[in-house]
Amino acid sequence: MAETKREIERKYESDDSGLPDLTGVAGVANILDKGTAELDATYYDTSDLRLAAASLTLRRRTGGSDAGWHLKLPVGPGVRDEIQAELSDTVPDELAALVRSRVREGQLVPVVRLRTARDVRDLVDANGKLLAEASVDAVRAERLFGGKGHAEWTEIEVELADDGDPALLDKVEKRLRKAGVRPAKAASKLARALAETKGGHPRPKDREPVEPVTAGDHVLAYVRAQRDAMVELDPAVRQDAEESVHDMRVATRRLRSTFRSFGKVLDREATDPVADELKWLAGELGVGRDQEVLAEHLTAALDALPTALISGPIAERLRTWAGAGHGGARSRLLGVLDSQRYLTLLDTLDSLVADPPLRKAAAKKPEKVLAKAVRRDFAKVSELIEEAAAQPPGADRDLALHEARKKAKRTRYAAEASAPALGSEARSLVKSMKSLQSLLGDHQDSVMVRTTLRELSAVAHAAGESAFTYGLLYGREERRAELVELAVPDQWETTEGSMRV
Repeated sequence: MAETKREIERKYESDDSGLPDLTGVAGVANILDKGTAELDATYYDTSDLRLAAASLTLRRRTGGSDAGWHLKLPVGPGVRDEIQAELSDTVPDELAALVRSRVREGQLVPVVRLRTARDVRDLVDANGKLLAEASVDAVRAERLFGGKGHAEWTEIEVELADDGDPALLDKVEKRLRKAGVRPAKAASKLARALAETKGGHPRPKDREPVEPVTAGDHVLAYVRAQRDAMVELDPAVRQDAEESVHDMRVATRRLRSTFRSFGKVLDREATDPVADELKWLAGELGVGRDQEVLAEHLTAALDALPTALISGPIAERLRTWAGAGHGGARSRLLGVLDSQRYLTLLDTLDSLVADPPLRKAAAKKPEKVLAKAVRRDFAKVSELIEEAAAQPPGADRDLALHEARKKAKRTRYAAEASAPALGSEARSLVKSMKSLQSLLGDHQDSVMVRTTLRELSAVAHAAGESAFTYGLLYGREERRAELVELAVPDQWETTEGSMRV
């Protein structure tokens, strides 16, 4: 079973003179010589180095205290999540799955072998607690695929202990700099090995203008960002990381909205089939997620009730309902992410970004083209708000407000894509549309919660249980929806006032 560890470290150039004296670094009471470890690591990647291009590393390493397979995912500068699996002859399935959005139909092959003699020092406090590990690594690199040659160098690595204070790394670095040691130019040993051996290098990312000029440039930059978000979120979704499913779902929605809003820029004959596939994926991401959100809301509402108002085993029934199908939904989602349909969708998005189906308006200046698209989406929201206001309370008004919410979301995303070109006017609209979307989202949540309460109460009644508390919660949700409906006109007035695009 794979385990995940947050790795916070810094690398430095070394002139083979060893580790400078770190005694006296604030908080460090002692430095313990832990001896030298011999490490032998083989790094795996595709033939065109897709993992390296994304700053991912996958290796099989022997020697040291953590022999096995290691997959490192970037989190931020000097911070990576290292996912470890037991030593085996082939890439473990759980690690292969986590890089599938990058590898797709490609094959993982050994590309570099690194043999390292690691001279280790532990930095400990007055109580002997480990603060960080400092090592001098003598590295020998051998290119195995896509090139040839060898390279040798020595570097210093300082890795923070689990739950350590990152400020310690600043103190250590200050001491190292005083000793003439400088940060390493390469982000990792693998990056340096690839740079110093002959052969292929990580494939470059999609070419993007330094400064978007045309309307097409701006729209494609937004499309590219959402495509990247989907691919980068894939491992987090597979690991069931908090908010990862929601965030990937939002990326699919942003893409679909962009294709619809900017049909004058990107040919919809080409993008509509892609939008259909994105809708499919969003639906699969929503299986279980929507029920999870409803369960959280209902649980909080139930917890807020006085005990005297809770009648029957409603808490137990709610837990049963919330748990039903969660495991099945999870398995289904993992199957989707491993499916040919999903991988083909990612390939299609890559092709669309690389060879976009641009229309005539794409070559025009962005101010006019993008603003017109935003105004068109805004007008649709206005129509739906007016339609909802004209309806009596009930299903028709609920539907109109739900449609207004979806169009508000589309307008928000169109304004987001346009903001680099349209400036503060677009950013102001993004903010106000987000507030309107949130308000209308509360209303739709209430509609869904009431539907769920009716279903649960019917089951409870059939089982001979009291439905009193279900009815009480239903009434509160009804009142919540009424308050939202009363607030919509004021919010819409504010939103209209922010519309200066």
